[in-house]
Amino acid sequence: MAYTTIPKSTDYFNTKLYTGNGSTQTISGLNFQPDFTWIKSRNNGTEHSQFDSVRGATKMIASSTNELEQTVATMLTAWTSDGFSLGSYSSVNGSGYSQASWNWKGGTTATNTDGSTTTSVSANSTAGFSIVSYTGTGSVATLGHGLSTAPSTVWVRRLNVSDWVVGSNGLASWNYVLNLNSTSNAADQVNQFNGTAPTTSLVTLGNEIQINQSGIGFIMYCFSDIAGFSKSGSYVANGNADGPFVYTGFKPNLIMMKEQASGQGWCMKTASQNNVVDGNVNNYFLQANQDNIENTSTDSSFGIDMLSNGFKIRNTDGIMNTNGENYIYMAFAEAPLVGTNNVPANAR
Repeated sequence: MAYTTIPKSTDYFNTKLYTGNGSTQTISGLNFQPDFTWIKSRNNGTEHSQFDSVRGATKMIASSTNELEQTVATMLTAWTSDGFSLGSYSSVNGSGYSQASWNWKGGTTATNTDGSTTTSVSANSTAGFSIVSYTGTGSVATLGHGLSTAPSTVWVRRLNVSDWVVGSNGLASWNYVLNLNSTSNAADQVNQFNGTAPTTSLVTLGNEIQINQSGIGFIMYCFSDIAGFSKSGSYVANGNADGPFVYTGFKPNLIMMKEQASGQGWCMKTASQNNVVDGNVNNYFLQANQDNIENTSTDSSFGIDMLSNGFKIRNTDGIMNTNGENYIYMAFAEAPLVGTNNVPANAR
């Protein structure tokens, strides 16, 4: 079986924890220059802050709100060869604030004319990640995403007031969407992605104003499954402390999950962020749709085993494991499960 693999996971995605100083500082040690950086304070109730190189530094959108894009000169001010520079704004660099950042590597921004609508795209086909900027048309349209593999998950954000729209192979079909900034259930909204799964070159949009309002600017983040690096999908919860195991083919660095019904939030688990109790069980988590501080339970109430080949739910909480419910997830690697030839290993 052929695989698309990458030489080293942390050359394309990395988590960086740091402490804010309330002034200016440069965060380094990522092994690459990021094109998409997501920052959240762990110990203060500040908004999530997302920045990308296509829109440019200082331009922030937040997964925890539907507010319009903001330009703040004292937030993320630049990307460096192995990190990013910050101003004094509290949500990204408050004095004494414990911060988590998640960083993805894209590519050189270029014009893409593959679809009916011209886009500006920063794409990294090796890592299955691209950033797509476009202007809505109000009619069914196709957009070139710049990858050689079909995205399994797509996030779209209108840059004025709007909810985030999430499409995923983990949902029943591409008729259905979730909102990254809310606890809303998966909704049958065919006019978002026109009921059409992405292809190896295109994402299809319907005429819904959240995703394609005429004359309005949008940003879209596309994620493809890459063996040994990233995986999206779904799992069915069992409501037991001995919960479901989800195979990814790598040890996760970041896991995001969301129940498709019953109004649960977006749970974010990071290996380096979380405490570890009961052997291998990680408990701490943030929620992408909330400004809340990190949950720091010291028992296994919210535990997940982050294993060499996937993750296993070790709790009965509804945010991860309501009996019989379907959850979507996204996972990004800390280290791949590989053989001696650096190819992801198969079960035998």
